[in-house]
Amino acid sequence: SMTSEEIELNHVLEAEGITVVETDLGEWIVQLAGERPSHIIAPAVHKTIQDVIELFEKATGQANLPAEIPALTAVARRALRERFIRAGIGISGVNFAIAETGTIVIVTNEGNGRFVTSLPPVHVAIMGMEKVIPTWDDWAVLLPLLTRSATGQRLSSYVTAVTGPRQAGDADGPQEFHLVIMDNGRSRILDSKYRESLACIRCGACLNVCPVYTEVGGHVYGSVYPGPIGAVITPLFQGLDRPSDLPWASSLCGACLDACPVRIDLPRMLIELRQEQVQRGMVGRGERLAFRWFGRLVRRRFLFDLAVRVGWLLQRPFARDGRVTSAPPPLSAWTRYRDWPALADRSFSRRWEDVERGV
Repeated sequence: SMTSEEIELNHVLEAEGITVVETDLGEWIVQLAGERPSHIIAPAVHKTIQDVIELFEKATGQANLPAEIPALTAVARRALRERFIRAGIGISGVNFAIAETGTIVIVTNEGNGRFVTSLPPVHVAIMGMEKVIPTWDDWAVLLPLLTRSATGQRLSSYVTAVTGPRQAGDADGPQEFHLVIMDNGRSRILDSKYRESLACIRCGACLNVCPVYTEVGGHVYGSVYPGPIGAVITPLFQGLDRPSDLPWASSLCGACLDACPVRIDLPRMLIELRQEQVQRGMVGRGERLAFRWFGRLVRRRFLFDLAVRVGWLLQRPFARDGRVTSAPPPLSAWTRYRDWPALADRSFSRRWEDVERGV
């Protein structure tokens, strides 16, 4: 689960000599690769089918696996089902915890959640404290929001509700059930201006529309929570000084707010985090001066137009087919990995003036 990834539980258990196997297909793939998930809903979205074949062949000892998704899924199902049967303990995350009955709810599309919670003799569920909701009526509102925003489904394939261990007369279920409610920085947010970030239902909708995430992927964020929501909650959980660049990993276009099913104002919180970093002196002097001069430049039309014209002249040796693909230092640090659109020979405002004059 994302919660166990957040506290790096797998590494701790493995250090104690305990064999840990992820049961979600995407999570298993990134575990075999020794990586973190790159997306909240699709952990292995960055992997190609050939990558998966190589990982499965190494893990199962089989050779020449076909490049067909049903066949690869069958390989994973056989390997994981054997693990389910032999497991001594199952550890799951929690999508919702209903306070009125003490029930946890797990939402999956593969059925692995039901295996984890019913086959092993011991089930341990780990959840952040923000997962608690008052009633089943609240759950009935939130579940469709999660499934539609995450995968476009009216309802996911499996919705598993667990209320304690197996009782007399139950056909299956664990002999022991333990629920771990985790803080890990969340209580600090409750009385702050970032409180609404705890309303996140982990649907991943903000990632899917974010122009920064779609360009750089999830691993660049250096956290289990990538994308706009990760750029907000990771500094709040870990401290502003640790992932100090994350609040700046946004164009502030507002697409995440439009896509969010619970209307979390991520752009506002990203700006607030940036302001806090500036006030604490966590932004370098050179960067502060650069933005100060840029602010003065854009407030003066003549100077801005002059700067654009000079920029157009300076880029000419490096522009090819409307893109700048190489540049001298220090800009070469950027163009080494990506390019950017070349400045137009005439600005939009100048073109618009010509249109109004009928030129």
